[in-house]
Amino acid sequence: MKATQIFALSGILGLISYVLADGFGVKPNNPQLPGVPYVVHDGTRPQPRMVTPGGGGVVVKAPSDATVLFDGKNLDAWTSKSGLPTWEIKDGAMIAAKSEMTTKESFGAIQLHTEWRCPAGRKVQDQGGGNSGIFFMGLYEIQVLECHENKTYPDGQAGSLYGQTPPLCNATVPQGEWNSYDIIFTPPVYDGEIVKEPARVTVIHNGVVVQNSRAFLGPTQHKKLATYPKTHPLTAPISLQFHGDPMEYRNMWIRPLGEYDQQAK
Repeated sequence: MKATQIFALSGILGLISYVLADGFGVKPNNPQLPGVPYVVHDGTRPQPRMVTPGGGGVVVKAPSDATVLFDGKNLDAWTSKSGLPTWEIKDGAMIAAKSEMTTKESFGAIQLHTEWRCPAGRKVQDQGGGNSGIFFMGLYEIQVLECHENKTYPDGQAGSLYGQTPPLCNATVPQGEWNSYDIIFTPPVYDGEIVKEPARVTVIHNGVVVQNSRAFLGPTQHKKLATYPKTHPLTAPISLQFHGDPMEYRNMWIRPLGEYDQQAK
């Protein structure tokens, strides 16, 4: 093959890889999402409108019935595949490193609060440089991503049900400042192998509602259409994703939602 032919072929292959890639402005060859004219990780989907929150990350102290997952002092509530927490602590924040971490305790329906940020001055582009995620039951991801001036495919933006539903709006603050999440998650309800009620989530980002009791299509997938398995745990640990970026978290606590009409003790 001549050099000119090799050059032309490499250009064609590069174009094909670009078309098939996931990113802002790109419509990849991924499965169609139900109910909308977009595919999974569709970079041509409309960008959520910007909303400037009333302030930066909302700081909320842990209620009396909460389990504190991180108070700036230690990682006692966390573990990893190695059996030990792998993240670092600096200036009251835990910094993503080495691998994902999971809670030692398992949870079902919960309320979670945390604050997170991407370090100032770090290069961020699309899904790279400022990426992490919170996985409820280790299965359902709410995306954590620096998105104040960083465009990406909308179902991979901060506050999205990753690979499924973009946020109602973009409420992220400038890079280097703290964001907050207040999240209410309920697991799916099964009747045998049939899903009677899907998992749902409400996400409040910096005091702004960005997901309103939104249903998950199933456990989070990458480039694939999410579906529910035939069996599902009642409770499971929460995971924090390490995506290669030193994302920071602080003030993380969680409380079970409980049942209505509980007798006071």
